[in-house]
Amino acid sequence: MTQLTRRNLLSAGAALPLTGLAAGSARAEAQMMGASFARHRRFMIGGFEVTTILAGTTPRDEPQGIFGMNVSAETFAEVSRENFLSSETSQFFFTPTLVNTGAELVLFDTGLNAAATVGALESAGYTADQVDVVVLTHMHGDHIGGMMNEGAPTFANARYAAGQVEWDHWAAAGNEGFDANVRPMADMTSFLGDGDDVVPGITGMAAFGHTPGHMVFRLESEGQGLVIFADLANHPVWSLARPDWEVRFDADKAQAAASRRNVLGMIAADRIPAIGYHMPFPAVGYVDTASSDGAEFRWVPEAGQLMG
Repeated sequence: MTQLTRRNLLSAGAALPLTGLAAGSARAEAQMMGASFARHRRFMIGGFEVTTILAGTTPRDEPQGIFGMNVSAETFAEVSRENFLSSETSQFFFTPTLVNTGAELVLFDTGLNAAATVGALESAGYTADQVDVVVLTHMHGDHIGGMMNEGAPTFANARYAAGQVEWDHWAAAGNEGFDANVRPMADMTSFLGDGDDVVPGITGMAAFGHTPGHMVFRLESEGQGLVIFADLANHPVWSLARPDWEVRFDADKAQAAASRRNVLGMIAADRIPAIGYHMPFPAVGYVDTASSDGAEFRWVPEAGQLMG
């Protein structure tokens, strides 16, 4: 048997006909296409069909201006390096989620703008008029920006659900985005408290701190579960793994950290999948408490477990 050694391989390469190589190079006329992403990921949770859709992605410079604001630059750089991350730039993802319960199509959050969200939704095989319920996890601009399209509701046949605490905060805040995109839906909106159901099998849970009324949602169907945790944690390493690292966008940083620890601990203990709005697309994974680098939690991207 011939052993494949580095010398064998080099010798074999040297023996290739040069004419063949030249001809192959001459035929390489396809243009570079640039980096790309699939725009949706679909799987089942019991009898529910769940689809994450990529409604946008963008780089951001100086990530420590957003994450880990209460740790030293040296610590931030070391943790980033250990996790193969640049401490100079980061990539943000914006991922609404669709849940088809078999009776209704439920959309969680509406993205930065209608055009991008509807485009992603259509790439996954849906149309905006098929959405029956729009759930707002909270009311930051990148979650409510797609609710209106040129002055008309983007999801023409939908009713809405939002946390009561969240609604009350923004209704009194004099916020332009809320007033333009959310307030017009008041008569079509159901208001949720901790433990209230959106529809059977989808339950809201208070996870305040990122905003005054931020909520996460737990799905239960045929003995299987999943948590849509929205902006509870906005990065797998700089936020989820280290709940006490302060995030610029968290309104109440101590409360946000407590909510992270509570919800992530539940997800890890129950060993169920989760979806994070800003997790690297397709934004689906698991949470573990085991860590080798001092982190409290670990994001484990889904690796085919939900293919069946």
